[in-house]
Amino acid sequence: MENKTVVVVFSGGQDSTTCLLSALKQYKTVHCITFDYNQRHRQEISVAKRLCHKLNVKHHHIMAVPQLKQLTKNALTCHELDIESNADIPNTFVPGRNILFLTLASIYAYQVGAEILITGVCETDFSNYPDCRSNFIQAHAHALSEGLGYPITIATPLMQLTKAQVWAMADQLGHLKLIQEETLTCYEGIVGSGCGECPACRLRQQGLEQYQANLQKTYESMPKYLR
Repeated sequence: MENKTVVVVFSGGQDSTTCLLSALKQYKTVHCITFDYNQRHRQEISVAKRLCHKLNVKHHHIMAVPQLKQLTKNALTCHELDIESNADIPNTFVPGRNILFLTLASIYAYQVGAEILITGVCETDFSNYPDCRSNFIQAHAHALSEGLGYPITIATPLMQLTKAQVWAMADQLGHLKLIQEETLTCYEGIVGSGCGECPACRLRQQGLEQYQANLQKTYESMPKYLR
């Protein structure tokens, strides 16, 4: 275990919980920061609290960022909109969300002496969100370090993984059941397998089915540093 302090951007969903489980094994001091931005699936805040308590995370900070609802119009902050995913960029994309979250998380990291931010973004099985791509993450980490005069690394353990490989990682960490039953990915706020209809639920279920159908092959296809 490394004697470092890290900050996990934590929503209580499959990806961020998998990142948290990995961080708890790897680092001595782990802080979680959860954002309340009036999201459609706002139950994720209570899920994040419950998971942090269950996993004995001693530092969990919840930050309200109401500005996103005031500034943007999308299906995650405007609850009256139907979720649509047939456009190049689906209407569940919240413009500036990761820019804002990572900026605020870096300020928090500065205060607690952490040089590493961990986020569960992924460009392999992503929803065509531009702020989930590695080129954005690298550019933003550089800008944050320059602006703070403090070294900030944004770690993205899932960036190159398929959703099936994320399930494999959860299993390898010994928490497949917890991820399957106690995390919240569903845009409609249903814990576990969710509504089964929204894009997030479909992606999650497809990944699980692919993993279950090819357990060993999926595991062997993961990067060696994650095995």
